Amino acid sequence: MPTILGSDPDKWGLSMKGVRMGVKHHFRTIWLSDVHLGYKGCKAEYLLDFLQATHAETIYLVGDIIDFWSMNKTMYWPQAHNEVIRLLLDKVKQGSRLIYVPGNHDEVIREFDGVAFGRMRVCEEYIHHTADGKRLLLLHGDKFDGVIKCSRLAERLGNFGYDLLLYLNRQVNHFRRLAGFPYWSLAGYIKSRVKNAMRHVHNFEQAVTHDARKQGVDGVVCGHIHHPAINTINGILYFNTGDWVENCTALAEHADGTMELIHWSEVRQTMKLLPALEAVVTKAA
Repeated sequence: MPTILGSDPDKWGLSMKGVRMGVKHHFRTIWLSDVHLGYKGCKAEYLLDFLQATHAETIYLVGDIIDFWSMNKTMYWPQAHNEVIRLLLDKVKQGSRLIYVPGNHDEVIREFDGVAFGRMRVCEEYIHHTADGKRLLLLHGDKFDGVIKCSRLAERLGNFGYDLLLYLNRQVNHFRRLAGFPYWSLAGYIKSRVKNAMRHVHNFEQAVTHDARKQGVDGVVCGHIHHPAINTINGILYFNTGDWVENCTALAEHADGTMELIHWSEVRQTMKLLPALEAVVTKAA
């Protein structure tokens, strides 16, 4: 079983002990999902920082990378979103392999299932083999979302409430920036304390791991619910990559198969503070 690093800051590969300005951190594999390019809530500037600071042999895009749903309602595509696409393509040119597993917000890309474009490939589902021999099923996860499958009205009401929550999240963090405070997910905080939301997360995790067990794999990597997690559920390794709307998280595999969840908003804040902290330490010495 691979070593799994959770949310303990002292164990993050890109935490206070490891991060340095201008240093590129190398991974065997990186998973990203729920970026939602084309949506106003996308934290593209955080993702650009992350991509510039990291390199991986394989990059998996686990769905909802481009938010066609949002762009069908309101066209929004700033330069930072262009830069994310450009940087991903640059990484492919530099030798990284890129596998795109579409989600529900970019489901039009599922029409290209199985199509390869050089080092890039589209797959609705995919099996990843870790460095220590584990088989992980990769999928976005929307097919397990009972709300989407059972009630279109419930989906629309849910989307409206979520959009409102993310709007409030943006406003709160605007004032936090003005006051000099780091990014904080109000949306994530509220969701973690709403009983129905946590029940939905629990049901989703149970459904995903049940399917993984039926397929005979050791674990599953997914996104969709914007709830980053590393866990073992019913004997199945469960990895949720989180998102770049609320949490700014990515899943990464080291050369030895070690898996970790990177909370980039906190690492990014550390990067900003390090020069000042190092100056204080040097002066004190």
